[in-house]
Amino acid sequence: MFFQVNVDSQFFFHVSVNQILIMLLVLLACLLLHSSLKSSTQLKEAYRQSHGLTADLPAEEAETDDVVPVIICASEERTGATMATINSIISNTDSNVFFYIVTLRDAVKIARTYIEKTKLKGIQYKILEFNPMVLRGKVKPDSSRPDLLHPVKLLLRYMISNVQLYGDIKDLYNIKLKAGHAAAFASDCDLPSTHEMVRSIGMQTTYMGFLDYRKQEVKDLAINPNHCSFNPGVFVAEIKEWKKQKITKQLERWMEENFRQNIYSSAMAGGVATPPMLIVFHDKYTALDPLWHVRHLGWSPDARYAESFLQGAHLLHWNGPFKPWNDPAVHSDLWERWFIPDPSGRFTLTRPGSGS
Repeated sequence: MFFQVNVDSQFFFHVSVNQILIMLLVLLACLLLHSSLKSSTQLKEAYRQSHGLTADLPAEEAETDDVVPVIICASEERTGATMATINSIISNTDSNVFFYIVTLRDAVKIARTYIEKTKLKGIQYKILEFNPMVLRGKVKPDSSRPDLLHPVKLLLRYMISNVQLYGDIKDLYNIKLKAGHAAAFASDCDLPSTHEMVRSIGMQTTYMGFLDYRKQEVKDLAINPNHCSFNPGVFVAEIKEWKKQKITKQLERWMEENFRQNIYSSAMAGGVATPPMLIVFHDKYTALDPLWHVRHLGWSPDARYAESFLQGAHLLHWNGPFKPWNDPAVHSDLWERWFIPDPSGRFTLTRPGSGS
């Protein structure tokens, strides 16, 4: 999962590798971005700290105007998948990328060791510890959904590695949003070549699949239940417009409303993250090129895209239970192209006949 921000905090780009709890990372990221990236001086300081530097950088190295900052989450059990995502990013761009790796305390040392003892040791990065208190009052434990009982763990588990880039991240950095729009998303109806596969695995593509239209709070929104939904797993946002419209407060409001009233559909497949985004950004977002978010690769071990279609994709998203580092999975060869073996041996691939 990552955010892209220019030095004066005008834009950020986010890739979520799963819809589940993406909202909570948005709230966290806004705090991180506003506190850590207020100026180019702070960005340069982060660079120095990540490399153990105490002196000022030379003039040519201190220039950060072209830096593409990336925020990506890393859980202890999937650190290797996170590193594969990082490798796919740096392998497909000539841009100067700076990674902010967000994790829980138990994975800080693991992530740092993975980087320093592999080919990634040359990347620019800073590890940020996630504060679980961000989640308080935002998610209600649901005994019928065991995956939501531990939201902090779920956040870091699913937002690290389901995504790999095959396009240049700089192209996303340069995307322009329409006037008055705070974000750009890929609509669930914008890529006809994926419709057959999406239908075959029963994925939701309308608001009906995410909101409980029996609740008065939802009825009062006056949103057509057949209106096409969008996927917040990948989005681009303009920070100034985001702050102007108080998007974070709006998202928090609907998360808290669901905490009290259970306004999300019980049939939703995207966890608790998608509904508040759909509400806040209904008819108020710029359309993102769908090739920047080719998704659903992890929802079935059998449903495959045509190889010719995948060749044109800029970003692949293995959202769903069938992850490309496990077996069974589809198109795992594409993901494995960027995998870097774990120097500690903790993270291993599960392949037919591997015995692991």
